[in-house]
Order: sequence, then structure tokens, then C-alpha cells
Amino acid sequence: MFWVHASNAARFEQSYRDIADCVKISGRLDPKANIFKLVHDWLHGSKERWLLVLDNVDDARFLADSQAYGQGQPTGTDDSRTASRPLRTYLPCCDRGSILITTRNKEAALTLLENRDIVPVEPMDKVQALALFEKKLGVQGDNRDNSNVAELAAALEYMPMAIVQAAAYILQRAPRFSVAKYLKEFKKSERKRSSLLTHDGSQLRRDWEAKNSIVVTWQISFEHIQLTQPSAADLLSLMSFFDRQGIPEALIRSRRKHGEAQRSQRADDVDRDSDEDDTSQSSAGDDAFENDLMTLRNFCFISVDTNGTSFEMHALVQLATRMWLTTNGKLEQWKQQFISNLCAVFPTGQYENWAACQALFAHARSAVEQQPEDKSSLAEWATLLFRAAWYAKVTGNIADAVTLAVKSMKARKKMLGQEHEDTLWSMEMVGLANRLGGRWNAAEALFIQVMETRKRVLGEEHLDTLTSMANLASTFWNQGRWKEAEELEVQVMEMRKRVLGEEHPSTLTSMANLASTYRKQGRWKEAEELEVQVMETRKRVLREEHPDTLTSIANLASTYWNQGRWKEAEELFVQVMETRKRVLREEHPDTLTSIANLASTYWNQGRWKEAEELFVQVMETRKRVLREEHPDTLTSMTNLASTYWNQGRWKEAEELEVQVMETRKRVLGEEHPSTLTSMINLAHTWKFQSRNEEAISLMEKCFELQQQIYGTYHPNTKTLLEALGQWRMGDVD
Repeated sequence: MFWVHASNAARFEQSYRDIADCVKISGRLDPKANIFKLVHDWLHGSKERWLLVLDNVDDARFLADSQAYGQGQPTGTDDSRTASRPLRTYLPCCDRGSILITTRNKEAALTLLENRDIVPVEPMDKVQALALFEKKLGVQGDNRDNSNVAELAAALEYMPMAIVQAAAYILQRAPRFSVAKYLKEFKKSERKRSSLLTHDGSQLRRDWEAKNSIVVTWQISFEHIQLTQPSAADLLSLMSFFDRQGIPEALIRSRRKHGEAQRSQRADDVDRDSDEDDTSQSSAGDDAFENDLMTLRNFCFISVDTNGTSFEMHALVQLATRMWLTTNGKLEQWKQQFISNLCAVFPTGQYENWAACQALFAHARSAVEQQPEDKSSLAEWATLLFRAAWYAKVTGNIADAVTLAVKSMKARKKMLGQEHEDTLWSMEMVGLANRLGGRWNAAEALFIQVMETRKRVLGEEHLDTLTSMANLASTFWNQGRWKEAEELEVQVMEMRKRVLGEEHPSTLTSMANLASTYRKQGRWKEAEELEVQVMETRKRVLREEHPDTLTSIANLASTYWNQGRWKEAEELFVQVMETRKRVLREEHPDTLTSIANLASTYWNQGRWKEAEELFVQVMETRKRVLREEHPDTLTSMTNLASTYWNQGRWKEAEELEVQVMETRKRVLGEEHPSTLTSMINLAHTWKFQSRNEEAISLMEKCFELQQQIYGTYHPNTKTLLEALGQWRMGDVD
């Protein structure tokens, strides 16, 4: 077997000379000898089987092009016009020999052989990667270390070179450095990952000229693409900022720099006599884009999904690309282009935009760590994060909603000032995200701050000021602070009546909110009067099938429901449900709420089978449309558990209740009211199974949390204390 280092012509020639010396080919020392022909002829005439390995042929042009004289070929020719033979002609072809070519570039491979002869080396799977890692580390059965090895291998995306590099780094620093410590350092930050992956530790039996750092190895390929096809390098630069999966084609086609964009707007620069129309220009652009994609795919830097409309990259390739951009002073340019492209298409969080938001949300999350320096780009970045926070909030993704909204708020405060309209909207979004997460005090503080600022800057009767007051009232409502909520809601309602008129949609919303507060206090007559008024006005002003009208009908049905007027409630709930199915569609969140309301009406009438069927339908749909951890999904699971509970199906009820409780603890925190409700439900289930010790212990914990959240004198706190006292005395409630 003969090894030829084929990264360039000089290494190729030296490898051929080494082969000639190894097998002692006659005439090899003659300075006029064509060393390529000597090796070619010797291999071709050999009677033994042989294998020639051409390693690292990432740029095959030196093999395909005619060579200058002096590169291993004789110079003594009388005809200086005769072109030297391409080096690939000195690759012998005979029955006794085989040639194996290794390359990262498919285009280079196709220069030397047919596509049918290419054997792709697929990525390692988990089992192969772990085997390689453990072989390099010498891991011997330490289960805890094995789990760290598996996690680190996954973080390195099962890439052999990255694994070998990491293992070498760890072994060189052992015993003071372990797999666990490497993994911890790798997770710390992008800067730390960059430092670890650029480490260039030597490896035995590896070509002395080859780089041992995976990042440096990739960056050599980047440099090659930059020199040979700059537009492909630009495409790679832009793609490095997106989430590694699902990169949409539409977002990476626009790569014009600001100067080019400005020039394209100058009408007097247009050649009016040009025969080329928009269609031919578009076709040329498509061809160029496809060529860039092909180049990046040939180097295996990107891959195309099955439908051909979006792309994927390895996260480590993205990191290496950004490091390369930093070194070359281009990181900020492409960061700004990424933000501009994404901000231009990321919509607001209304339901009709959910599909688009969902497809782009992972990329918006990637943008969190890519805060730009340029002021105009920073404004786009803040807007992008605000819209993404909006979508995260309405879909119940509390953690991301808070993170995105806070980043947007801080950027706008710094750039625009505390009292700017956009800053106030971001602050309000942070408040809404906190309220969703049950962080009432944090939400209240922000809503008060926004409200007071708007009162001072815009005036007490400005619509945005009234919105702030309504949000604060809603926060009081969620805490059971009915009197404070009612005072604000009456104030907002009266102002909106005066400023907007009695039949304005915002005025009607205020009236509906006030009715809801009455309903929570058991003031059914006042609630019903307002709800009927709102419903009739919306029917007349909007129309009977308008979403707001349907909400009014549902609210009135809830008031009937709370009074035990099941037949009237059921009729209205069915009407709302059927209309929403037709107008909105069956999977719309409002439609699912209607179905859940109808199920609750069946539940209260003891119609368990009908209730169960609807609750299961709502739960499964919400899992699919919203996600498993969304608050509404968890409410559906709680409702279904309650249905099982009332039928004495304790095991099924308990399984669901435990699942809901643990999820709420993780997502909302132990002190969130919804988490507390889950714990109380589970305690009751244990009590009815005569698991008294477990039930009392959990209820004691609930009582402590109830005091912390609502205070000692809250009605719910008193109810819990009474139940706990009865349980301790051995009385079953």
C-alpha cells in the first residue's frame, strides 16, 4: 500500500518521490527524470496487487490542470509550446491495482472519478462515536463517566475528529482534567467552546502538515471557498447564525450588503437600452444560488431536508464559521444581515400567524445571543425578540417568553430611553410573561411602572394608559384581589365609555372584565346583567359569529354554570362550540375552550362518559397544537383526572395528577397557584384511597404554600386549614 499526500502539487510530487525511493525505481535520481511517469510505469507493470491512497484531495485542480515544467517532469524539450500532461494521467489504471481517494469535497471527487464510484462516509452513530471515544480515553466501565462520555459525544455531534481532539485534550491534562470537566467547560459559552475546539494537540501517525484541530481544518476549507467562490462563502457566513435545523431558503437568498442595496435603488443607474428583463436576471440569480448551495453541499457543510426547501448545518460548523468571521472582521456584518432577514419575516403573535412563528421561532431563539452593535440593527433585534416573546407567551412557553421579552426591554431602554413607546410595550410584555408564570409581584411592579409613565407622558385617558390599567387589574384578579381589580376595571370602563363610546369594542371588553370580577365574587345578578348587555351590543355592532360576540355568549354561559343552571349553560356552550368550529376551525384555542366548557357542564351533571370523551379530545388536541407543557394542556389533563376521580378510577386519576404536578413544578415553580392546585388535587386522591399519612403530609405542604402565596386570611387558606384539621382528626370530608 502506498500513501500519497494530495493536498497540493508539491506534496503530491514528494509522495511520488518517496514511493520511488521506497521501491528503489531505477532512474529516480536523474534530475531530468519524470518522477510521475517512473512511478506510474512501475505500478502499471507490477505483478503484485497494490493500493494507492490519495489522501486529502480537497482541491483537485492541480491534478486536472496541465502542469508547469519543473514539477517532477523533464525540462529538456525542444518544443516549449507543448503542454505538460495533467497529473491525473499518472494515476495508473490496471487490473492488479486500486486507487482510494479521500476528500471532503464531492466536486473534487467528481473531477477524478464517476459519481457511481463515490462512497460517502456517513456520520458516526451514537454507538460508533462512544466506541471511538472510549478507545481514545481508555475508559474502563465507570458508569458515571460513561454518561458524561455519551453527553459529550452528542455535544460534539458524533464527529470523529472532534472526539479524537477532545480525548487528546483530556488525556494531556489528566488527572486534573476529566470528561465531566471538559463537558462543563464546553457548555459554558461560545468563547470557551471555541477555545477547546481550536486546540491543536499532536497525534501519532497523522500527516505532519495536517491540522489536528477540527475548527482549523474546517477554516482551511472556508478559505478555499472564499478564494474560489466568494458568494458561497457569503452564504455559509449568513447560515452560521441560524438555528442548525430548518433554515428556510427564503431567508438566506437575500445577502446584499447595505451599499449594494442602496445602489439598486438609484433609477438613473439603470441601463434603459438593456435587453435583459427581470425574468432572465431572476434566472441568473437562481443559478448562482444553486451553485453556491452545491459548493457547500459538496464540502458537507450543509445538507438539504427531504422536501428541498430548508437546510441543516452542524452546530460545530456554524461555530467554526463564526470564529472565522471574527478573525476576518466580518462577524458584525453577517450578524446584522441575519437579524435583518429574520426580523423582516417574523410576524406578531396573533393566532393566524402561529404557523409562521413556529417555523421561525428556533431561529429567533438563536438570535438572543447575537446582539448587534449597530444602532439600527439593534432596533431590529429588539423588535424581533419582542415578537418572538409575544408568540412564546400566547403558546404558554413561559421561560422563553420571559428571556426574550427581558432582552428586548433592556435593549430598548438603553437605546430609546425608559419612556419611549416601544420600551413601554416591551416592559408590558415582560409583565405579561411574568403574570403567565404566576410571578404576580414582578408583573404588578412592571404594570404599575408602565401605567404611571403613560399617565405622565400620554395622559390618563390615552388608550395605551387604559390598557396598562386593565393589565394591572387582571393581575389583581389572578391574585384574588377582587376589590382592587374591580376599582380599576370600573375606572377603565368609565373612561373608555367617555373617550370611545359605549359600543366601542374596547369599552365592551372592559365591561366583560368587570362582569368576570363580579362572577368570581358570586355576584351573579350583576355579572349576568353586564354580560347580557355586552353580548347584545356585540351581536348588533359586530355580528353574531364574531369571536368577541362568541366570547360574550360563553361568559354568560359560565355565569349560568356557576349558578347550577346547567340546561341554559349547555345550550349556550353548544351554540358557541358549533359556531367556533365552523368559523375558526376545530383546533383553534377558542374552539377547544368551548369544548372544554361543554365537557365541564356534562361533568357537573354527572354525565361522566360524555365529559370524558370531550376532555380526552381537548387534551390530545392541545398536546398537538399547543404542546404538552402549555398551561391549557395541563388544565385539560387536570379536568380529565377529575372525571376519573369522580368515577372512583383512582389509579388513572393519580397518574395524571402526578404528571401535571411535576410538570407545573418544573415549568411554573412550586409556588405558582396552579402548581398548588395540582398538589391539593393529588392530596385528595390519596385521602380517598385511605393513604392518610401521605395525604396529610402533602396537604400540610399545601397549607404552607397557600399562606405564602395568598396570606393567612385568604378564604382558600381558611378552607385548606379546615380540611387539614378534619383529616388529622380522622374525619373524611
